[in-house]
Parts: sequence; C-alpha cells; structure tokens
Amino acid sequence: MAQELNNLTLSGDQKLDEQLNKWLEWDGNLKTRSDILQLAKSEKWDTLRCRLCNRISFGTAGLRGEMRAGFDSMNELVVVQTAQGLCAYIKEQYPDKSIWSERGIVIGYDARHNSKRFAELSAFVFLANGFRVYLFKRFVATPFVPFTIKQRNCLAGVQVTASHNPKQDNGYKVYWSNGAQIITPHDSGIHKFILQNLQPQGDVWNTNETTLWKNELLIDPYDIVAPAYYAALLSTIPEKLVKANAESPIRFTYTAMHGVGYPYVEEAFKKVNLQPVIPVVEQVEPDPEFPTTPMPNPEEGKQSLDLSIKTATEHKSQIILANDPDADRLAVAEISENNKYKLFNGNEVGALLAWWSIELHKINEPNFPLSNCVMIASTVSSKILKSMAAVDGFTAYETLTGFKWMGNKAIEEESAGRKVLFAFEEAIGFMVSTNVLDKDGVSAAAHVATMANYLRAEKNLTLQQKLQEIYNTYGYHTSNCSYVLCHDQEIITRVFNRLRTFDNGKPNTYPTSILNGEFEIQDVRDLTTGYDSSAADKRATLPVSSSSQMITFTFKNGLVVTLRTSGTEPKMKYYAEMCGKPEDKQWDKLTATLNRMVEAIVNDFYEPEKNNLRRKAAD
Repeated sequence: MAQELNNLTLSGDQKLDEQLNKWLEWDGNLKTRSDILQLAKSEKWDTLRCRLCNRISFGTAGLRGEMRAGFDSMNELVVVQTAQGLCAYIKEQYPDKSIWSERGIVIGYDARHNSKRFAELSAFVFLANGFRVYLFKRFVATPFVPFTIKQRNCLAGVQVTASHNPKQDNGYKVYWSNGAQIITPHDSGIHKFILQNLQPQGDVWNTNETTLWKNELLIDPYDIVAPAYYAALLSTIPEKLVKANAESPIRFTYTAMHGVGYPYVEEAFKKVNLQPVIPVVEQVEPDPEFPTTPMPNPEEGKQSLDLSIKTATEHKSQIILANDPDADRLAVAEISENNKYKLFNGNEVGALLAWWSIELHKINEPNFPLSNCVMIASTVSSKILKSMAAVDGFTAYETLTGFKWMGNKAIEEESAGRKVLFAFEEAIGFMVSTNVLDKDGVSAAAHVATMANYLRAEKNLTLQQKLQEIYNTYGYHTSNCSYVLCHDQEIITRVFNRLRTFDNGKPNTYPTSILNGEFEIQDVRDLTTGYDSSAADKRATLPVSSSSQMITFTFKNGLVVTLRTSGTEPKMKYYAEMCGKPEDKQWDKLTATLNRMVEAIVNDFYEPEKNNLRRKAAD
C-alpha cells in the first residue's frame, strides 16, 4: 500500500488525501480498492472527494445507497464498519457479556447483488465479538427478520436489502430488540459508534462461507422460525374461514418481482388452505438484474405490472397480488366490469384491510371491546382510520412516515394494555396484527386472499364493491399521491425554503391559497422546522427532523396535502386526500376537485418546469 501511495500524485487536499490513504489501507475487496486507486491515478479528485469525504448515513432505519467504492456508498468496507459500529453499540446497551451469546442477533438478506456477502461479513463481525448469530442460509423475506427477533428474543436484527430500489442499490435495515425498526436515540447512537469503529478488525477479509459455518455460535434459524411464523399467521384467521378458503372459485395471480417472495407466499397460502397462486413465471425466481422490470416496485402501477396483468388475463384470474423484491409490501389489483384490472392504491387496500381487521376481531374475540383496540397509520396516509374510529369506537393514531414509527407506537399501545389490530402506510405497507412489528407483504397477501374469498362467499361482493360499502358507511376518501424526481439536493432545499419563507423571505410565512384564491389554506404544519399554525403555541406535536423536508397544508375545503422528500429515493413526494362525510354522495365532484387542486399545488409549489423536475410517468 505504501508503494502504491508513493507512486501516486496526491491531490494536495489534506482531508481527501487522508481519506484516500484510509480507503487503500482498510479496503480488502480487490475490485472496490482498485476502483478507488484507478480514480486516484486518473486524478479524478472531484469524484474521489464525493466518494471519500462524504459518508453514507442512517436514513430509514439503516443504510441504503448505490453499490460502488467509497465511504458514501454501499460496499464491503462500509458494511464491515457499520456492523462493527452496531456491534459496539449493542455491547454498550447490553454490557452483560453472557447475553451476547445467549440472545444474539439475526441477519437476513435478499437476492440482490452482494446481499449474501454483506450478510456474511456482518455475521463475522458479531461472531468475532462473541455473539450468537442467527444467519439465514437462504434468501429471506424481510418480515422474517423482525419476527425472528421476537421469536428468539434477539438483541437486534439486520436485513440486507434495498427493497424496491433499482438493481444498482443495496441497503442495511436495522431492527432493535423490541422487534421494530430503530428510531431515536438508537439511530444516532449507532452512527456515532460506527464512526468510532471504522478500521476493520480481525481477519474479516479472509472470511468465507465455509469457514464461517464452522463457528458453533452460528445457526440457520429457518427451520425453527418458519413454522412459528406460519402458525402465527394461521392463528389470526378464524378456523371456519380457513376451511372455506379451499372452496373458493377465486384464482390469484402472483408476482415476486424477481425477488424472494414466492416460496414464502406459496407456503402461506398452503397453511391457510388457499388454492395455489398462479405465478408470473418470468418474475417468480430471484434475479438481481430485474430483467423484466427495471423499476421493481409494484407501487409504480401498471407500468411495473404488465406481465402480471398478461398472466392473470390468460388464466382468467380475478385478483393480482404483487410483492416488492423483499416481500414486505403488497400491491393488489382486481378484474373490473370492463374486463380491465383495477389497481388499488395503498390507501384503498388500507381501508379494506382495516375493515377486515375489525371483522376478524369480532369473530376471534367477540367479547373484547373495540373501544380498547387501536389502529395506526402514517401521517401521509389516508384519514380513513379516523373516520372509521369515529363510527366504530376504536382509537386511530397517526405517526411520522414509516413503519419504524408505527411499529414502535404499536409496542407502546400494547404495553398500555390495548390491542393493536392493524397499521398501514399508503406506500402499500400493511401490518395485520402485531405478529410482525413491520410491514409484511407475505401475511398481507394471505389476508387479502382470504378476505376476497370471504366477501364472495358470505356477502357476494368483490373487493371494489366492498370498498364502495366502506365509503358509504364512513365517507368517501379519495387520494392523489405521486412524486417528481430530483437528484439535486440544492434544488430540493430551495423549493422547500421558498414555501416556508413565502412572504418576501420572512420565516414561517407560507402560501395562503391556490388558483388565485379559489381554495384557501387553513393550517400549515412544518415538521422540518417544528412550526404548526393550528397549535396555540405554534409548535408541532409530532417529532421534528431538520434533516428531512416535510410540510402539510390543510385547506378550508377539507383537502390535506403533504409535501416531503423520500428517505431512500431521489423523489419529492406529494400525498393529497379529500375526505367526504357519509352523507356526501357526490364522489365524482370530490375527485375532480382533488385532482384540480393537486395539479395546481404541484405546479405552484414544486414548479417542475422551472426546477427541471421530472414528473412520474403516467400509467
């Protein structure tokens, strides 16, 4: 290494040269080390400054980024450093050494490039520190990691996955000992310990699968955990409905989006007596290249579900179920009267599963009052739970965006003696029961299928018809959620700063109306700064984060829209909803008003053309 440095012309930037030195000293992966060395030889100092002088940091409960060389990206060195920091933090939180080997940590991985290697390197770090490690030997659906934490009483868990991101990305999702994703203060604590443990320790670069599995502290938990997971799923569905599943004429088409979901959904269907799914054969096997869907995200709509629709049409299948590549999210589509498939958005599936969760509760526990039950949604999701709670008597809570908040809120509510029936987010994430304290696309698939069978057999309704019934009972809720793409952080900051200094640069002055005053804004809540115009002290009650952008506008006509940045993708999102009252049956008018207002909000607040923002492609 010293000879390589002697042969290099250094940049003259002391910080950059120090970081270059560290990378070449620490990185044991020949390819990424060579990539950095070649950039240095070519004197690509700006590129190296970006790669080496910035560090990938914890976002949505861990790391997510492009796989390439550099401290700002996902690669073997960064994963080793992260594992070392996480390990050191757990040791500080649990100083009793005996429980390290007793309770240990669970590590899983999806089918992306490098996921297995990242998991094995992480396992080496923990084994070297005397931890028991439950390392899955196969690709695993993300929900199995938090389930394993609860089932085996682990100290923490890691799933190596980038979920639905493009193929060049990977991630490192971290769960705490309570089975939920990490939140404050664990995220900042882990980050601090990563920075204190950057130099790789031990013989980590020579570890391989053969040597790893010789360690007696390493266990594959699948044969222990999988039966328990499916038994827990089965326990949530009444026996009479399980029996009825076998008699249903409804056929379900399923896609795994080239991810890990198929064997898990296949087994879930078998356990709850559902007929086997019709697989989308081109997408059923894991493939990190995602050859048939460069955007492996079923949330994107029909552009990502073309093969599913083709398969369903060919087999006269009424319902399509689609997992994202790590099987923690679920998209649902159903055949319509015009023989085209209606793709439900996440808010619509959330409404259906909320109703279903109440129905299951009434059957399973008829003497347990709904007044002591809870449902949870993220603040950018539909307000349908609040409308249902006002009629049915349960309590509906909102949290910040992401299941890390909802999972921890569920724990808080159960600790207080309340029963959490359901949680959801509009980004097609669903948690039916608290068997898994995270979104779970496997159990959600089994529940949607059983619900569809039940509705057909008991009420002669389709999912779409049931959704109409829900709106008739609780009020029509119509949403418009999408995004614009932006890769420039300076533009993002400028857009949001303009909105919060709207009156000639004065702080806490926001737009007051749209469409030349036709629709007036009643309240503004800014969870970046903590400002809330509706509060007496003008301070928001939900947690505030200055590192992310999030502003909610409530209009006098009832429309609520939240503008926020994504924690995992280069997107500026918007989530808008109009909530009608049960007596208001002019649904088309509500939807037309919503769409007209959203168009104005996006144009006036984001200014896509002026800021060179790319709109989402239409389905």
